[in-house]
Amino acid sequence: MVKILIIEDEENMKILMEAKLSKHYEIYTANNGKEAYELLENIVVDLLLVDVMMPIMNGYELIEKLRKERITTPAIMITAKAEVMDKIKGFTSGADDYMTKPIDFDELECRIKAILRRNKINRDKTIVINEVIINSENLTIKKGLKINYLPQKEFQLLFQLLSYPEIIFTKNELLENIWGNETNSDETTIRTHINRLRDKVSEYSEFEIITIRGLGYKGVIYDEKQ
Repeated sequence: MVKILIIEDEENMKILMEAKLSKHYEIYTANNGKEAYELLENIVVDLLLVDVMMPIMNGYELIEKLRKERITTPAIMITAKAEVMDKIKGFTSGADDYMTKPIDFDELECRIKAILRRNKINRDKTIVINEVIINSENLTIKKGLKINYLPQKEFQLLFQLLSYPEIIFTKNELLENIWGNETNSDETTIRTHINRLRDKVSEYSEFEIITIRGLGYKGVIYDEKQ
């Protein structure tokens, strides 16, 4: 079972979060950053839910300390501070996501699942959708006994879009992420590769690449098993 550490000094909030999440996850709790840091010396968890304003060691300080020690456990910061600069500080310290109070627990559940999924993709270098396995080490899509090999750029496009399903990427973002400083690349390059990619993956009902007119592209996953 996935293990989550809730770091929250407000007792009622901590009890509420534990009650909501313990149905699906194994929950540990800490009252401040120092207590959480000491706890993490003895246990390994899959995700941190970190309040920002805490005594002894606050959320920013905890995440910065963990990242300096190369502890990469994903972290969602949860705080009443909603200013843009507070969010920037949270991400700069090493947080993976940021939510403001009061917490919508349906949204929190979605964010938890998204982060855990991306973390698994980064760790395993594969995307698994039902019987389909998309492997970044050998640029293949496997379903049953059939294996399809994709050219590198087309594969990178697919992997990027399906690593962040429902997230819209602009053409410029895809160019920067995949082609980098290659001077001959432009928006036509993206369209050409997307069209080729769609032709090659049209046989898979498990996922699709959608054009969002005027914005860019997104990957959609269907019937993924939780």
